[in-house]
Amino acid sequence: MENLLLNTAYFPPVAYFMAIKQSRHIIIEQFENFGKQSYRNRCEIMTANGTISLTVPVVKANSKTLTKDLKIMYATPWQKLHLRSIESAYKNSPYYEYYIDELMPFFEKKETYLLDLNNAILETILGFLRIKRPLQMTNDYIPENGTVYTDLRNAFHPKPAKRKPDTDFPVHPYRQTFSDRFPFIPNLSILDLLFCCGTEGKL
Repeated sequence: MENLLLNTAYFPPVAYFMAIKQSRHIIIEQFENFGKQSYRNRCEIMTANGTISLTVPVVKANSKTLTKDLKIMYATPWQKLHLRSIESAYKNSPYYEYYIDELMPFFEKKETYLLDLNNAILETILGFLRIKRPLQMTNDYIPENGTVYTDLRNAFHPKPAKRKPDTDFPVHPYRQTFSDRFPFIPNLSILDLLFCCGTEGKL
């Protein structure tokens, strides 16, 4: 894939990075209408009680709110709650201590806009994975039909029914933290792969 068009995402799923690795240039859509209950402001991790979602609360978001205008809400201590959940889930995983210090700013600094938070996370994770790709933001909304880009804006979604069809990035099984309790879950947040496998994880 030459030019890849993606939606923004909070600690995106593994397949999101598989798609990036197979492309040359990354374009992040910032003029789309916000999609609720998507990876734009949530991620999924594996805990001792199974898979849970970590959601970044946003201010007065509706179907007409542009992604670039989404402001993060701090009425609840969601950063502390996310960090506590991540620590509980992965503190005993092989690579937790290796990455957590560099991830701490995302749970301490209060970014105003969701897009800024997600872009900073994306650049940090790409650095961990040693994937060098230029990131570009859209200058206007790019229609779904007729685009010259590989359009994967809706390819990755927590709900299978809402995923873009005919897009398959099979995730190679790896040993997850609670593999003694649960079967392999293939497309959790990239945090799961990093904490469990480090850069040895296959994309």
